[in-house]
Amino acid sequence: MDHGFRFTHYLYLKQTIKWICLFGIASAVLLTVQYSQPPIFSSLSFLLSGVKSHSLKDSYPDFNRSVITDKSTNLSMADEKKPKPESLPVLSISQMNELLQKTRFAPRSVPSQLSSRVDQELLEAKSQIENAIITNNETDLYAPIYRNISMFKRSYEIMEQMLKVYIYKDGEKPIFHDFILEGIYASEGWFLKLIEANKQFVTEDPSEAHLFYIPFSSRLLELTLYVPHSHSRDNLIQFMKNHTEMLITKYPFWKRTNGSDHFLAACHDWAPAETRGRLLNTIRALCNADTNPDIQTGFHIGKDVSLPTTYVQSATNPLKNVGGEPPSNRPILTFFAGHMHGHVWPVLLAHWGNDTDMKILTRMPHVKGNQNYIDHMKTSKFCICARGFAVHSPRVVESLFYNCVPVIISDNYVPPFFDVLNWESFAVFIPEKDIPNLKTVLLSISREKYVEMFERVKKEEALNTVKIEGAKLTSNVAKLDRHGKELVSKYRETNRRSKQAKKFLEENKETWGE
Repeated sequence: MDHGFRFTHYLYLKQTIKWICLFGIASAVLLTVQYSQPPIFSSLSFLLSGVKSHSLKDSYPDFNRSVITDKSTNLSMADEKKPKPESLPVLSISQMNELLQKTRFAPRSVPSQLSSRVDQELLEAKSQIENAIITNNETDLYAPIYRNISMFKRSYEIMEQMLKVYIYKDGEKPIFHDFILEGIYASEGWFLKLIEANKQFVTEDPSEAHLFYIPFSSRLLELTLYVPHSHSRDNLIQFMKNHTEMLITKYPFWKRTNGSDHFLAACHDWAPAETRGRLLNTIRALCNADTNPDIQTGFHIGKDVSLPTTYVQSATNPLKNVGGEPPSNRPILTFFAGHMHGHVWPVLLAHWGNDTDMKILTRMPHVKGNQNYIDHMKTSKFCICARGFAVHSPRVVESLFYNCVPVIISDNYVPPFFDVLNWESFAVFIPEKDIPNLKTVLLSISREKYVEMFERVKKEEALNTVKIEGAKLTSNVAKLDRHGKELVSKYRETNRRSKQAKKFLEENKETWGE
């Protein structure tokens, strides 16, 4: 699926929206193009080249028999008294890569002569993407951060030529067709807003659609239906189940692929649970991309899409303060600040809260615009992106915004755009059990390697392009808006004076004559 984020990049450039909010959804929208087999080929031909996604238990059978524990770390007596991370089955980043490769090279079913025009278009697109001319000399893209830049570029070109998405009109606001554009769950809101307003990719004719979008907001579902202090999500889960069954009964579209050409975008922690049952067949763009094998509704590598958690403070100026200091002006080895949220943060603070080379803090004093926090990220070499109660964190996006190399401490977390980006080229992954070795790991990274990672974070093409183009477009839109308001105001004033003059002439007709 080395093509996904360009769809959202395109939307951003057209709409001047924060790029990262939409970066991963494109992977969901375009997953079909590279992985789809026409559903008529096989009753189990979902979007993973004719097979279901691999079970972690099948790929790594030892997961359920034992959990990963730290046998190699020798802790001091003082360390033994410090809190330790929970012991959970863990899928390493290398195992995630293996799992992704397995979904790509899975056996494929034999094409049928009865497939539809849309199926044939997908097969042709897949063939062109897989046979894309190999190149590493792109001037507008930075090849090292991509898994396969050639396939990525070709898929984007094909996407612009052919992709059509049908949006279900069913469902009432605020849960459906409504959005929140600020806060930690803003990614899903921005995508819903932009895709419903899009003219190029959205079609009113379901027969020509490659994908079907279920436009719901997991955040608004929670705000609307969750009963405070009930500690139960059952009614939210049942609501989504009822809505899905209604769509299946009312329309023929779902039956064509058993829902595998449908997709949704959901950023709330509870979204994996809310999209269980038959919605598990869909392409789910999730912020809470947790691939823990003990979670039945968890993230499916190769089918689902990891959506970046993006804390949007201002919907009108989401690009404020991006950028950071050069490597030579980053005196802090690594930085983290936050409430004691979840099981990892207390361990992090207990081990490294007093280290003078590192800034591992509880929540910082409030400053307007969160500037103190931002300044620390801009002057740190590495920024800790540790999980809270769920695996995802807005710190991953913040690190990229402020050119700080992300250090991801979140077992079983699938990083954003995993199918597209080569995360290991610009980020550090540390298992939760290795928090006691955090400083050793970071100091073992040579100056040359750090600068290389820094440059890859900084040169991340989508960010830099959008910083420039987005700012220009935002400025131009603001100018046009002001100019338009001025013209409307002048028109109204001219119209008012014209009416006054006409009335005056009518009243003084005898005096002034005809």
